[in-house]
Amino acid sequence: MLKKEVEQRNTYKTIDYLQFIIPSLLGILLFVIPISINGEISVTVALLANFIQTLFGETLPYIATFIIFLTAVVSLYTKVFQPKKIINQPFLNKLFNVSWIWQITRALGMIFSVSALFRVGPSAVWSENTGGLLLYDLIPVLFSVFLFAGILLPLLLDFGLLELCGALFTKVMRPLFTLPGRSSIDCLASWLGDGTIGVLLTNKQYEDGYYTKREAAVIGTTFSVVSITFTIVIMSYLELEAYFGSFYLTIVLAGIACALISPRIPPLSRKSNTYIGEVEKEDELIPPGLSSFKWGVNRAVQEAKKVKYSNVIKGGIENVVDMWLGVLPIVMAIGTLALIIAEYTPLFSILGTPFIPLLEIMQIPEAAEASQTMVIGFADMFLPAIIGSGIESEMTRFVIGCLSITQLIYMSEVGGLLLGSKLPVSFLDLVIIFLQRTIISLPIIVLIAHIVF
Repeated sequence: MLKKEVEQRNTYKTIDYLQFIIPSLLGILLFVIPISINGEISVTVALLANFIQTLFGETLPYIATFIIFLTAVVSLYTKVFQPKKIINQPFLNKLFNVSWIWQITRALGMIFSVSALFRVGPSAVWSENTGGLLLYDLIPVLFSVFLFAGILLPLLLDFGLLELCGALFTKVMRPLFTLPGRSSIDCLASWLGDGTIGVLLTNKQYEDGYYTKREAAVIGTTFSVVSITFTIVIMSYLELEAYFGSFYLTIVLAGIACALISPRIPPLSRKSNTYIGEVEKEDELIPPGLSSFKWGVNRAVQEAKKVKYSNVIKGGIENVVDMWLGVLPIVMAIGTLALIIAEYTPLFSILGTPFIPLLEIMQIPEAAEASQTMVIGFADMFLPAIIGSGIESEMTRFVIGCLSITQLIYMSEVGGLLLGSKLPVSFLDLVIIFLQRTIISLPIIVLIAHIVF
């Protein structure tokens, strides 16, 4: 197999290399490289999203409510009547034929969005600090970012960039993160794409016998990072665009620290090193005589040659629909419930109380207000930003934003997906890992925040 691929490398033409290089560079420019326009530093995707928000303005809450309403109704119809037109279509089946837990969550999202849009029902649901805040402030941002992220993400994921990065990182995965080399693809898919992509990739390879139970659990809970686009949403919502470089560098450093430590302590270290199947599959090897870079380029070009642009366009549209219909109702439902609890009960204040002296020792301004955001992110990663957006101190908002992303486990998406997959993790595992990541990340984030501010 390796010999065949090496020989095939000699048959590649300039156009084959360009098919890998041009889309990948374009993806990097759109999603990774920050630019400055009118003194505002951001990435191109975020600027495009801002344009859509300005263009559609006050109609976006109505559009979002219609999407959430449609999702809930069609999902319930599919679950009850099992229509063949939906069940026999893999994409539609995955989108609408969900478990009863998610059916109820989508229904709640519909009720909350309608209530907030028309200001009907209990004020606790639609007030400007709960459902109204989500529908008019956060959901339009998500809608706009998802539109461009969904369409343009294939530039990062489908044209060989991950294959090149995977080959380059193969030699560091085992000694640093106790993982096989091929896991770099899963990890990079999460970092560059979305945490859900990483979970799905990991689950598939675990079922196919490439990962042990411990390796699968480590990858699923340590590298299922929210995407760059979600990071942009958090950063924009907290009005920290001017600190894009520092913000993302902090996330990377804190994330690496968690990835180094978490696999070596319980509960992940106690997971069995046995495979789900009887046969262990051999890890990918770099052929003798080839450098990691040359081998990575070879694999990247090979992957790019397989791409059919019609499939890329179709996949991009499906990404957008999946994000709109799959994520918006969940965020509306869980976000509203959590904000009602945060606004009308002392629960998160009580849970965050132990962090007040710690934040004060670390000299974080408005420590009492910030403490409420320390654990609420377990419900949904947007909630710390929502609650912390009213804090005046930029340093404190910086800490809150970075921590909400590096905590990684949030039940509205990645956590729910992990529990729904065959990966060997329990709800208690997720709670412990969430707290571990908080404790590991916080000192690093605070240290960098003091340097930046």
